[in-house]
Amino acid sequence: MQQTILAIAGKPGLYKLVSRGKNSLIVEALDATHKRMPAFGTDRITSLADIAMFTDTDDVPLMDVLESLKTVEEGKHTSLDPKKASSDELHELFARVLPNYDRERVHTSDIKKLLQWYNILVDAGITDFKEEMKPTEGDNIADREEPKAE
Repeated sequence: MQQTILAIAGKPGLYKLVSRGKNSLIVEALDATHKRMPAFGTDRITSLADIAMFTDTDDVPLMDVLESLKTVEEGKHTSLDPKKASSDELHELFARVLPNYDRERVHTSDIKKLLQWYNILVDAGITDFKEEMKPTEGDNIADREEPKAE
């Protein structure tokens, strides 16, 4: 799951890597539309596995933060609506999720995005944030056997 769930700058929500084209990735929205579209090299595409949250000591991988949030929220949607909650409410919830987060470098907008992403993943039925998701058939051209010339 970590490598195949993507965030694309300028596009709301999260996307699942479906396939790879010659010059693009084919992604599917994790929302109710499940709309497929190409994502190009010029798009800023980030795997959730490459994202971390700042703490007072080391950075914590996003997957660990999501797992902690799942524990706090008992695997359900967040108790706060990220769009309507006050900054203080968001920081209070996040302090329960990641007690030693860096209060200067983690902004309210970061917490809102985290909660929105968590809700999207829960809606999509993705709640095992530690699971390594294997690419689906046809994802990696390099994984396929090349015909041997004789």
